[in-house]
Amino acid sequence: MAVNDISFELEPGITGLLGPNGAGKSTLLHMMAGLLEPSSGEVLVNGESSWKNAAMYGHIGLVPEREVTYPFLSAWEYALASARLHELPQPEVAAQTAIDMVELGDAVHRKMSGYSKGMRQRAKIAAALVHDPNILILDEPFNGIDPRQRLQMNTMLKELGDSGRTIVFSSHILEDVEDLAEDVLVLIGGRLGAAGNFRQIRRLITSRPHAFTIRSSNNRALAAALVDQPHIALISFDSDVMEVQTTDFGAFTETIAPLIQSTGVVLQELQPADDSLESVFAYLVDR
Repeated sequence: MAVNDISFELEPGITGLLGPNGAGKSTLLHMMAGLLEPSSGEVLVNGESSWKNAAMYGHIGLVPEREVTYPFLSAWEYALASARLHELPQPEVAAQTAIDMVELGDAVHRKMSGYSKGMRQRAKIAAALVHDPNILILDEPFNGIDPRQRLQMNTMLKELGDSGRTIVFSSHILEDVEDLAEDVLVLIGGRLGAAGNFRQIRRLITSRPHAFTIRSSNNRALAAALVDQPHIALISFDSDVMEVQTTDFGAFTETIAPLIQSTGVVLQELQPADDSLESVFAYLVDR
């Protein structure tokens, strides 16, 4: 069974879909896009079933992971064909607008047989954007894209998300998800392991102490004051940095400021050490 017992709702903005290989990410996206029929339950897009609903594609843009470009077409011809399939009133204008968004430049009229993987990815995205959809479903959209292209695509997707579109994308590159997504869905073994803002998810993971790094004018004096707090699990030192692990995130954040003030120590830096998306993902997968 690819996915099981999954329920969630997507709002406007950008949501990242995460999970180990084989977790069911592509299956889930394919059901959302109407390419697979769920054996039970339902997938609703704007309140309507996604399965056998051709009208849905008028407001959905899909970028599948698999190769769907045609080597004998140029990116311009590919985008134009998509615009015509959508029966847009000005297909040439729509195709040009989408091509400009992905910045294919002078390569737009070359045959895609001579494109790099990253260029083909951008051609796929242009074809998906040509009808100005309000929902975007992207399966591993950053595959094969170089750093400059990734930066441009991040900017484009952020602008689309800020404009009120609903965007969901899968990626195995945690840095891209952390940079782009306000919320995440984490699939583990075909089930939904967590959903929401990843920093809030981290605070709910009580099975592992929360870690903070601290720099101050006198780390050892501060450590002596912290060690008596019942929620402090571990204090360690590395050069001028002190790491503190706490079993109670809320208690630590409430007491640290008055504690520092009472010691007379000058605080130079206080940072969470393990609320990155990478840490949250590792914790969830290991559970």
